[in-house]
Amino acid sequence: QVQLVESGGGLVQPGGSLRLSCAASGNIFRLLFMAWYRQAPGKQRELVASITSSDTTNYADNVKGRFTISRDNAKNTVYLQMNSLKPEDTAVYYCNARGMNSAMTSYNYWGQGTQVTVSS
Repeated sequence: QVQLVESGGGLVQPGGSLRLSCAASGNIFRLLFMAWYRQAPGKQRELVASITSSDTTNYADNVKGRFTISRDNAKNTVYLQMNSLKPEDTAVYYCNARGMNSAMTSYNYWGQGTQVTVSS
């Protein structure tokens, strides 16, 4: 089992910043891929940003230049720095972790989600 604990969500005004964190623990063994997704009311869950174990990153077009994903391998933690936030960034943000456990079985886990609300 892998546990993901997210933190850092909240209410922020347009143009403001937030930093989300997601710490992974348990039978991680090889944590190959971590990502942030988001889901707004009435919409499908969408990929926001991802990062591989070799630090290759990928961003959704609508967050490029505003959001930065990073990871601390020693802490098995992924971060999402969100700047210049817009009301349309309002959503529940979910952390996703994929890898191989010590039994060499692949895994794909989700965090519980953290609410981000951008509003004046």
